[in-house]
Parts: sequence; C-alpha cells; structure tokens
Amino acid sequence: MSDEPAGPTDGQPSAEARLDEVARSAARAFDLLPAGPGDGGARPDGAPAQRLRTDPDTVERDLMKLVLTIVELLRQLMERTALNRVDQGDLSEDQEERIGMTLMILQDRMTELCDRYGLTMEDLNLDLGPLGSLLPRNEGR
Repeated sequence: MSDEPAGPTDGQPSAEARLDEVARSAARAFDLLPAGPGDGGARPDGAPAQRLRTDPDTVERDLMKLVLTIVELLRQLMERTALNRVDQGDLSEDQEERIGMTLMILQDRMTELCDRYGLTMEDLNLDLGPLGSLLPRNEGR
C-alpha cells in the first residue's frame, strides 16, 4: 500500500497526491546539475560536459543568449548566401548595396544587443561536442 492518501471513494490517490508525485518526477527529470565524476558526462576530449544551469536571476540573459545565437546563425547564413549571389553576378548594383547595408545594420544591432546583455559573439557559439562549434570561429569579429 502507498503512503499517499486515498481518494474519497475509489481507493485512488487524491488529486493533490498525484500532483505532488508529478512535481517530484518533473524535478528529477529536470535535475540539470553539472555531471559529477563517473556520471559519463565527460566529452571524448576529456573536458567536462557543459550542462544547462538554471538560475532564476539569469533566465532573461540565458534566453537572450539562445535567441541571439539563432539570430546570429541566420545572419551568417544570409551573409554567405548574399556573397554567393554577388560572386555569381545575380544581383544588380542597387541590390548589392541594399544587401550590404542591411547586413551591416544587422551586425551593428547584434553587437548592441550582445553589449546590452553582457555577451560576446563567442558566447553565442554553442559547442556541439563531436560536431564542433555551431558558428565558425575567429571570423575577425
């Protein structure tokens, strides 16, 4: 027999007891502490695995870091696509100028947002383990 109180008529745990169990299960599932020795959390290169650390005080900054990482990935893809189109001669001079200005403004806005949240462009470069980094490193920025 379980320690949880039974429901009033059907012998089942009460709704409150079921919610408590769900909360405990969720807490175990989302336990995001750094891996300890022997947890299998080390990467093949010997460096400790990076785990998500949740902290209510930094949640806004962490969310901005994720959003800016996605925006920077898209910005770099747009830049490469534009450069390929310029190299192929697919664009008029006016289109090239507009794309260049747009990419420069977007880069400036990214820098401003990173400064506002205390991030660097390197902070946005996620380590994907054996796949390497998400963004190319050392682009001279």
